Amino acid sequence: MFTKVVAVLLFVAVLSQEAEEEPFKLPSLKGNAFFADPFANFEGIGSIWGLSSSSKGDGSKFDGRWAIEGNSANLKDLGLVAKDKAKHHAISAKMNKKVDFTELHDSQKQFVVQYEVKYQDTMECGGSYLKLAAEVDEEFSSDTFNDKTLYSIMFGPDKCGLESRIHFIVNYKNPVTGAVEEKHAKASSDFKEIFGDNKSHLLTLVVDFDGSFEIFVDQNSVNKGSMLTDMTPAINPPSEIDDPSDSKPSDWDDKEKIPDPMATKPEDWDEDAPKFIEDEEATMPDNWLEDEVEQVPDPDAVKPEDWDDEEDGEWEAPIVENPKCEAGNCGPWTRPQKPNPEYKGSWAPPLIDNPNYSGVWSPKKIANPDYYEDKTPFASLMPITAVGIEMWTMTKDIMFDNIILTDSKSVADEWAGESWNKKALIEKLAAPGDSPMDQFLVFAGENPWIWILLAAAVILPVVLYFYCSGGSPAPADDGAEAKKTDKVTPDDEEKEDEGEEEEKEASGEQKEEEEDMPELEETEKEAEEEAAEEEEAEEEEAAEEEIAEEKEEAPVKRRTRKAD
Repeated sequence: MFTKVVAVLLFVAVLSQEAEEEPFKLPSLKGNAFFADPFANFEGIGSIWGLSSSSKGDGSKFDGRWAIEGNSANLKDLGLVAKDKAKHHAISAKMNKKVDFTELHDSQKQFVVQYEVKYQDTMECGGSYLKLAAEVDEEFSSDTFNDKTLYSIMFGPDKCGLESRIHFIVNYKNPVTGAVEEKHAKASSDFKEIFGDNKSHLLTLVVDFDGSFEIFVDQNSVNKGSMLTDMTPAINPPSEIDDPSDSKPSDWDDKEKIPDPMATKPEDWDEDAPKFIEDEEATMPDNWLEDEVEQVPDPDAVKPEDWDDEEDGEWEAPIVENPKCEAGNCGPWTRPQKPNPEYKGSWAPPLIDNPNYSGVWSPKKIANPDYYEDKTPFASLMPITAVGIEMWTMTKDIMFDNIILTDSKSVADEWAGESWNKKALIEKLAAPGDSPMDQFLVFAGENPWIWILLAAAVILPVVLYFYCSGGSPAPADDGAEAKKTDKVTPDDEEKEDEGEEEEKEASGEQKEEEEDMPELEETEKEAEEEAAEEEEAEEEEAAEEEIAEEKEEAPVKRRTRKAD
């Protein structure tokens, strides 16, 4: 859960940084480097890098175009781009400081070459490797750089069809004969996805002074070994070789088996018997239609209304497969074939052990006149004076960036930390498919170092705050704190006690009122009864007056109702 929360914070920080459009920063070199080019501007071609005007050994020209362009992850991040497909490309940069492997060995240092490559179109066929030109008698010139230029180390990916590899090849000079021979490292693994995901990938070769080497793709190891044991052909030749003057004796018999000279062909062996014969027991199926043809005119076809027999000729329906023959049961029927039980084929005598067998012949061994034992092949590598890219490709717009040659992997790692690491994160978050958060969590899982950076970004401001404030923060005002947090203060407690007393007094008064309630209710009842009696008396008095008036107006004897 914590990692997800931290991921959210980092993701928001990245988006905020992009939204603010902070200026792009080039990686800064922290340590020694023989060559380092982050492609800071558009002027690199012609000032640092030179185009080749030479041609290949077969006469074809290096007509592939080069340009410096912005990376899609950040257009301000420039790189060197091989523009054309199906073209030969050649460009190189002379180094101000050569790589001397003898000096590196004596000081027990590494040699590291690292660069980024991005296939903006899916790689189909071609290379994208660096050739580190070897020091020769003639001074290096970009103008004459070609496929025949001697290199000390070639490093980088190559792909065509289903075959792909990451080259690590050294041109090794035989200390006895002076002949130069290519030595290839064993195959790498777990890198093929780089050719089709359209992302920037970091390629790193580290060769230690003891001859051990390791290859990294996106800071993950894909190959490791030793120049003494994992190169083909081997750095050191065998101490013995086959005698080139030795030859197999004329009477040497290397046939382990021979035909039995005593064997004879049996009398009943029929070499002319056929391999297959008709099955005499087979019968024609009941649904077989011998009189039906396999193709018939289409019964549903209708002559077009605009068909003119005089101009177009007599109309005929198109031919279609006979629907009665869908099972292949039409036409003449023939019996099927079956294996001939009498078939034996051509006779040959059986093989027996050769009584004159001499064994497998091999030439005798002699001491190798060109034998040597180089226990320090790292020191024997030819010095490097230039960085070159010479390749043919069927994919356009291959981008190279942040090339560095140094004597320390930590220097290369810091260089990548300020360049490729940021770029890879942006490309990861911008990739289609999963949500940016899911992609970041996957990226963080593959690159645990990101959590260290994040922890530093979160903890460092807190530490600086306490340090700058001189230790513990000053005590806050109780009143102000109470207003912010609803904390209880002594004044609040006194007010609370006074409120409780007021509540008790009000409760007592209410109780007394409740005790007086029965007397009040009884008084109100008596008043209502008195009012009712007075009203009834008034009604009787009014009735008596009305009767008296009637008597005066009409003195007739009549029955009256006694008032109640």
